[in-house]
Amino acid sequence: MVPNPLVTRWAATVHPTNVHPEYPRPQLVRPDWLNLNGLWDYAITEASEPPPTNFDGSILVPFPVESALSGVGRRLWETNTLWYRRTVQIPADWFERRLLLHFGAVDWDSRVFVNGRQAARHRGGYDPFSVEISSYLKRHEPNEILVAVQDPTEGNQPRGKQSRNPGGIFYMPSSGIWQTVWLEPVPFARIEGLRMHPDLDRSLLRLTVLANRINESFRVKVVALSNGVPVVRAEGPANSPLELKIEQPRLWSPADPFLYDLDISMEQNEVSLDRVTSYFGLRSLSVRRDAAGLPRLAFNGRFELQLGVLDQGFWPDGLHAAPADEAWREDLEMLKGLGFNTVRKHVKVEPQRWYYWCDRLGLAVWQDMPSGNNVTPAARQQFEIELQRMVENLGNHPSVVLWVLFNEGWGQYDTPRLTAWLKSFDPSRLVSSASGWIDKRTGDVVDIHSYPGPEAPAPDPIRAAVLGEFGGLGLAMTNHLWAPRTWSYATVQDTAELTARYAELLNRVWALHNSSGLSAAIYTQLSDVETECNGLVTYDRALVKINAESVRAANRGRLQENSIHWLSPTAPYGRVVWRYTTQPPGPAWARPGYDAGLWRQGTSAFGRHTFEASHHIRTEWSTPGIWLRRQFLIPSGPTATPRLLICHDAEAEVYLNGILAAAVKGQSAGYVEMPLSPAAAASLRPGNNLLAIHGRQIGTNQLVDAGLIVPAQRPGL
Repeated sequence: MVPNPLVTRWAATVHPTNVHPEYPRPQLVRPDWLNLNGLWDYAITEASEPPPTNFDGSILVPFPVESALSGVGRRLWETNTLWYRRTVQIPADWFERRLLLHFGAVDWDSRVFVNGRQAARHRGGYDPFSVEISSYLKRHEPNEILVAVQDPTEGNQPRGKQSRNPGGIFYMPSSGIWQTVWLEPVPFARIEGLRMHPDLDRSLLRLTVLANRINESFRVKVVALSNGVPVVRAEGPANSPLELKIEQPRLWSPADPFLYDLDISMEQNEVSLDRVTSYFGLRSLSVRRDAAGLPRLAFNGRFELQLGVLDQGFWPDGLHAAPADEAWREDLEMLKGLGFNTVRKHVKVEPQRWYYWCDRLGLAVWQDMPSGNNVTPAARQQFEIELQRMVENLGNHPSVVLWVLFNEGWGQYDTPRLTAWLKSFDPSRLVSSASGWIDKRTGDVVDIHSYPGPEAPAPDPIRAAVLGEFGGLGLAMTNHLWAPRTWSYATVQDTAELTARYAELLNRVWALHNSSGLSAAIYTQLSDVETECNGLVTYDRALVKINAESVRAANRGRLQENSIHWLSPTAPYGRVVWRYTTQPPGPAWARPGYDAGLWRQGTSAFGRHTFEASHHIRTEWSTPGIWLRRQFLIPSGPTATPRLLICHDAEAEVYLNGILAAAVKGQSAGYVEMPLSPAAAASLRPGNNLLAIHGRQIGTNQLVDAGLIVPAQRPGL
């Protein structure tokens, strides 16, 4: 390794002869293969230069050239070409078959040469590609493989969070080969792929076995097994759907991630041509109305809160590439142990092994399409090409339950058209057309972001309400930081405060689930990433920053009854009625006893309906100022100091019983929690109290809403 600010414990186990040794394609397995991970020669040249004759040194594949584990740690600029070279001796008996060279992923534009001849070119940083190299091989001497890669990083291609100038929510780039490279001998006529579509209404799996050639005499035989025992057999022509009907099927779910095994063979005139093994899970996703008429997500026909974390898929020592298969597994086992049932893979696509562990362990996956600028026609065409590849490559994993098309408006275009295409291309899954910001009223869910939150979207007639991002509670852990300066959406001081604040957020999530139809909530985030320190674990995965037992209880809703209670709720928690005026009132307007009988009545929140960041505006406010009053009842003295929950754009002053409680400026990131002034807190008494707000518009957008909560007791504070 080259020097690095931070490494994981798995880095010590990485060795050039044993790098990601696991079979890389768990859903289409053959026994013969050769792993080409390990040391390759590398060189970085100008893009205009020919293939090098002298190389700069060795690089450890499959770690990106910028990573410490690659042994290089160099940046690849837009004017550069990154060259890889190695030789391989092909086993003699493999020459009787065809030989495929597989790349799990190469970022971004790659050319493959075998023994000096170009065999393939591929553009796309997140999808696998293969090339048949039989005609390029030499039988009795080593064969040279040369790969040339160019990666503009911040060009128009899908790139997710990679940046040439990492900082904030953007991180180090991952150029070049970053997933397993391998060789596989295959028959001339062979099984090329599988397409699986579960149909729970008919208790069956619809399976298409794709052959590499169209031939009506190709037939396939399929056996589905449960714990090694055959449960159904089927046969028919290749490239046509088969139906595997299973009596009393055992369904896949996060609570019971049961998988059936598959044994598949292809024959011609009763002569075996090819054989592969695979697996599948039976499950369904849908949007249904509950007893109150609210649309909710249903998993296998049952309503269940999908509670997950945002997982960006970065590692301090491998960047896009995890140091080991065990690292993925331990990440996911930790999430299961903390009581999560969902993970959102954020603007990145992982190797097949990661989804294999989600399938096995039982974590539902929200899969984002990696973001790109999508400004030019060529960029949009590439985006759609890579979108289709992502759906095809991950389409058989039962854990993948929802596609996220666009994130926070980045590169968003033609949303209704692309959503309709995605729903048609993969009818077995749900679609979030836009997670955060720009809702085009299409797809299966209304998906908002709120930091720290939580919020639920305003009710929609047909789409389920989900919270695609919330939380972001940050705790910097000494000796486990990428850089001395860190940031987060909301800062806490220690594990006790982080745990208590998390429990409060989850209490509100469960309240929104029960009262407002919130179907899913995704907490930001699994781990710290570079300078962003709002992970549940440190970036090196060395420390869990939060009390596991308390998190499990909060995630299961066990703290709901006693964690917090509302003195005056905000808009996401119901229809809250205020008296309001947009004309400047008298000087005593915020005090008890003021006569506001002529003021209008309105339901919060108040603001412009064109304001994309607000999801609960129920009363139009378009004037320079607004004055709000409402009474609330305290049955008995609060057991803890109340706190203000406010959403605003731009300036606002909040008063309690005529006393200034807080003043805010600018735009908040959703609903934020803040303390009351001591004098305002002291003014609260059992019986009627008065909450008043003066909101001012500065700029083009405007929004105001506020409420009071009594938070949970925080141990150690």
